[in-house]
Amino acid sequence: MKKEAKIIKVSGPLVIASGCAGSKMYDIVRVSEKKLIGEIIELKNDLAYIQVYEETAGIGPGEPIYLTNEPLTVELGPGLISSIYDGIQRPLNVIRQASGDFIPRGVDISALDYNKRWHFKPIAREGQDVVSGDILGVVQETPLLEHKIMVAPNIKGKLVEIREGDFSVRDTVAKVKTESGIKEINLIQRWPVRRPRPAKEKFAPLEPLTTGQRVIDTFFPIAKGGTACIPGPFGSGKTVVLHEFAKWSDAQIVVYVGCGERGNEIADLLLSFPELKDPRSGRPLLERTVVIANTSNMPVAAREASIYTGITIAEYFRDMGYSVALMADSTSRWAEALREISGRLEEMPGEEGYPAYLSSRLAEFYERAGKVVCLGNNNRSGALSIMGAVSPPGGDLSDPVVQATLRVVKVFWGLDDKLANARHFPAINWLLSYSLYHDNLEEFLGKNIHDDFTRLRKEAMRLLEEESQLLEIARLVGIESLTFFDRLILEAAKSIREDFLHQNAFHEVDTYTSLAKQYRMLKIILEFYDLSREKLKEGADFDKIAKLPIREKISRLKYISEDKLVEFDTIENELRRSYA
Repeated sequence: MKKEAKIIKVSGPLVIASGCAGSKMYDIVRVSEKKLIGEIIELKNDLAYIQVYEETAGIGPGEPIYLTNEPLTVELGPGLISSIYDGIQRPLNVIRQASGDFIPRGVDISALDYNKRWHFKPIAREGQDVVSGDILGVVQETPLLEHKIMVAPNIKGKLVEIREGDFSVRDTVAKVKTESGIKEINLIQRWPVRRPRPAKEKFAPLEPLTTGQRVIDTFFPIAKGGTACIPGPFGSGKTVVLHEFAKWSDAQIVVYVGCGERGNEIADLLLSFPELKDPRSGRPLLERTVVIANTSNMPVAAREASIYTGITIAEYFRDMGYSVALMADSTSRWAEALREISGRLEEMPGEEGYPAYLSSRLAEFYERAGKVVCLGNNNRSGALSIMGAVSPPGGDLSDPVVQATLRVVKVFWGLDDKLANARHFPAINWLLSYSLYHDNLEEFLGKNIHDDFTRLRKEAMRLLEEESQLLEIARLVGIESLTFFDRLILEAAKSIREDFLHQNAFHEVDTYTSLAKQYRMLKIILEFYDLSREKLKEGADFDKIAKLPIREKISRLKYISEDKLVEFDTIENELRRSYA
């Protein structure tokens, strides 16, 4: 670490230093004798403009800058899972043990525990040729996760030594003979956060990432390897929806980035996660989760780092062949950090003061999602799905961050404060939202759930759209002026809204619904509509149809537990008998 440069100006999180000739963009530096962490974001001759990821109060001109000539890098290896980091991958639990409840400035603690020993079990054999991404062996990191130790990118050669045993992350477990000599391999990799990790090939995602949320899985699904945006005003349930994704999505690894989220929401996440059970194994959900906690009262500049830290950790697990889901809450806070730094750099502002490069930065982030063929010889595939919450002021969807995000993502879940105020959760507006993955997922749903799934979804969506138009007419002329067929549409759409789309995140059964149960629920609701329509054609009394006793059972379909789906057969038969 060289000590040559000097501070000449401090402006909040922005520090300008002279004597930085030879430095590169995005190099990490240590600022002042307190050794605050900063990153070079602009260079002019020997001047470096540094965004500091810690509080700069008390720092002034003339103090030293320590140059590292290395980019912001994360440590990747056993010990990541169940960890809670700040935006620059410092473990918060270790900092708390060392210095109490508040993070001291300039603290320098390794992201992984260098003393803990892990049992490494080799898979590769001595003498075989290995390339970047090949799996050398495994470490059982948690009961839920087998951590695969891979050959680091840019290493290729013959495996000349590999050992089984208990090792720390820095111990040598294998040696590879390359053209440039022997390379020692340990359990840890380091990777610059701003550079995407390489893959052999990226291809179209064709499998849904199920979340257990009916409005999403049925109407606006996201694919494994897809991207989604969930904007909405304060109090409309963005964070609760993202927490539900983290709990119930069928991704094998969850990376949750609280990017400028309020501290109480992160605290709620950290309190609830250890108590939650993984639905497939019954183990604590935290055993397959990494949390990046960068709350709104932490330094502004670190919000940008937290997004890149999270995505790099997620890519690392994707490279092992896992399906990874990353939740970013919220990218608006990240954009605000960009706006503040841009303003202090005196750059020409774009719309609403955001920097002109906001769109390209958001695109770079979301482009790192995808389903890929991983590096290595065994052609394994991995998927990285990104879900980003956006918090536009007043829920204004014309906000530059929302519009820039919608240009790059394929799914839009539009939260509606009117639905939230009416206590309809998830408050996703079915008339505003969309998913561009329907065609990709149609074959999978037809093969694995039912070939009628897509037709039922389209029919339900048609009824909801017709309901919206009919309600406008009913407000003008009264509901009694509508035909019985139109009133039946209103009844069926109301059943779809209240019995299917409305979901209680705090009810032990209703909080999660499998695709199979979603199909059965929608099938019965639409069968009620079809049978009623036929009876109306025969001249049946509409009021009798609307008051059929079976409707009470239809309204309680959501409370049938996943291990009792045979009850749907009984209700379906009873429904048909009601019209006999």
